Amino acid sequence: MKRIATQILLLLATSICAFAQNYEKYYQNLPAKVAKVTTFAIPANEVRLTDCGGVGDGVTPNTEAFAEAVGRLKKMGGGKLVVTDGVWLTGPIALEDNIELHVAKNAIIYFSPDKSLYKVTNGRSSRVLPCIRADKRTNIAITGEGVIDGNGAQWRPVKRSKQSDVEWKQYNDMGGQVTEDGSLWYPWKMKSGYPDIADTPKQQEGMRNDLIRLTDCVNVRIEGVTVQNAPRFHVHPCNSKNVIVDGVTVRCPWNAQNGDAIDFSDVNIGLIVNCVVDAGDDGICMKSSPAKPNSPANGCEDIVVEGNTVFHAHGGFVLGSNTTSGIRRIVVRNNRFCGTDTGLRFKSGLGRGGKTEQLYISNIVMSDIKDEAIVFQCDYVDNPAGRENNKAATDIPLKNIPDFQDIHIDNVVCRGCKTAIRASGLSQLNCVHDITISNTTIVYDKTDRQIDEQTAQLTCKNVKLVKNKKE
Repeated sequence: MKRIATQILLLLATSICAFAQNYEKYYQNLPAKVAKVTTFAIPANEVRLTDCGGVGDGVTPNTEAFAEAVGRLKKMGGGKLVVTDGVWLTGPIALEDNIELHVAKNAIIYFSPDKSLYKVTNGRSSRVLPCIRADKRTNIAITGEGVIDGNGAQWRPVKRSKQSDVEWKQYNDMGGQVTEDGSLWYPWKMKSGYPDIADTPKQQEGMRNDLIRLTDCVNVRIEGVTVQNAPRFHVHPCNSKNVIVDGVTVRCPWNAQNGDAIDFSDVNIGLIVNCVVDAGDDGICMKSSPAKPNSPANGCEDIVVEGNTVFHAHGGFVLGSNTTSGIRRIVVRNNRFCGTDTGLRFKSGLGRGGKTEQLYISNIVMSDIKDEAIVFQCDYVDNPAGRENNKAATDIPLKNIPDFQDIHIDNVVCRGCKTAIRASGLSQLNCVHDITISNTTIVYDKTDRQIDEQTAQLTCKNVKLVKNKKE
């Protein structure tokens, strides 16, 4: 018996070491000293959703089955919740400490169009519950090769200007409400018959939340799954520490409102590797909000982003618009962007800005970029669809001023963009400075440099900007 126990321990140690070695490679030859992610173990207990009455027929609600399965594992001290083959209709899922949600390859977790299931009962939030959430938890994993579908068309507003006639008809066939000027469709009074949960379409639109939102967590791993059609953002760890996102596919319609793919909001020590993104808003994004007392993490720091592919997105790699608590020690390398609106996008504005330090971006390849290959913008103002405030950047008080600096971009190749490099800060404020771009070639269609030298200081070395010769 003692020999068997020893063999089991050795096997476990070997698997953990293999896991550690797998991620060690992302920390080789870094241009800055970046704290490494650490591994963590989930207990070996296992509960299948079917053990708790779950039925994967796409019709039967499984909200209670998920809650029971999580509850059983919690009593065991944690373990793996296995979602087997099938289509699993459910309301929101809350994860506890030491829980791994494992989605089999032929399984789809499909979130219910019944908005009432997501209402926050304590009245402290202006948003509904995320589809999958964990709050103040340790050791959380979401793994497998299956699909997690947020059914976001039941939540997102749709701009007429971004729809073909066929798409616009499809949305109207679902029911909903079109604004008087015909510019916007809301998922309001839908033909599905489920009740609305707000007094107005605008108010309900402002309540929609993320597909996966993990807040104030320590030790997070999301691996292998396909995450699609979020009501808002798709993969969104917030104020969390030691976060790994590996081999995840994120997809939604190109015109999905606020359809960010992978957003790290105030994450300390993280990896985003081997992911594929095709989304309606920012692709891979770093954000930072005002500091939260007693949170595991404030600001974004010690993060490596490597080996990812971004197809459609507003930006391939993005900072902002919130950078308030700072963005520090970020390494972005060996990524490719194909068909994004912008390539490397740095955006912020008054009231939401902060300081960047030791950002190193290298070995980026891009093609068919709609607008700018590299862009720095400091007058960003958030104007959600249907709730535009029409504020100009100059109308906002002079606090939390953007400070894009100590950013080093090297070895970028881009074939096809409207503008190669665009940069502007704010008058009489030192918002864009100490930026280097080197060993870079960009083939542009219209403009090579659109740089306001009075407000933005960029140093370019061995940068070749080539006008595209149209046939």
